[in-house]
Amino acid sequence: MPANTRIWAVIPARYAAKRFPGKPLAEIAGKPMIQRVWEQARQAQKIGRVVVATDDERIRAAVEKFGGEAIMTRADHSTGTDRIAEIAASHDAEIFINVQGDEPLVSPEAIDTLADAISSDPEVQLATLAVSVKLPADIMDPNIVKVVLDFDDNALYFSRAPIPWVRDNGSATHARHLKHLGLYAYRRSALIEYNTLPPGDLERVEQLEQLRWLENGFKIRVAETEHDSVSVDVPEDVARVESLLRGTNK
Repeated sequence: MPANTRIWAVIPARYAAKRFPGKPLAEIAGKPMIQRVWEQARQAQKIGRVVVATDDERIRAAVEKFGGEAIMTRADHSTGTDRIAEIAASHDAEIFINVQGDEPLVSPEAIDTLADAISSDPEVQLATLAVSVKLPADIMDPNIVKVVLDFDDNALYFSRAPIPWVRDNGSATHARHLKHLGLYAYRRSALIEYNTLPPGDLERVEQLEQLRWLENGFKIRVAETEHDSVSVDVPEDVARVESLLRGTNK
């Protein structure tokens, strides 16, 4: 399927990150991180437009300097979804894909997989990605969000806990664990409704924004990909990403 002008990739980017202020402008192998994310998103074949959603003039100036497009949004948004919802309210694209601004190695193929997951079925209002957990230690890691699916590949639940839990670990029972990746696709109508949805107890307890959709009765289609993600959460993560870039000669 060729690029669809009705599908936008939006990269939320704010300057005032608590653990890493100015993170979108952090230099990674000679380029600001926001540029690397934008360049990866631009390589996706199914995306018609890539924009950066920011509330900071420094980020806007940096994006325009490397030839990207930035849209200014309000400064009071608490999540990236809120920021994208503001853009959806004033632009008439059909589908908006949330590309995390702190994942400079995000796979264009993963973005395309997500675009297909939502655009191929008009009943799908939201979609996201998951990858098979390969390291046993990741199953117990609360920083790695797990997801379980129904027979139609819709999310039953997202959790920091090890789901599914293997009760009888002395048997030959095999459980497949999926790691949730923080890429989301939304139809415009769902995004516009987002600000009316009340947060629930599960979102508060798990501190997982996507649970708000499930608690309010939405279904989230989950597509599997082989492309895992690497995020930059603290300054020390920059060296790790640069090492990975050297390995791919980018």
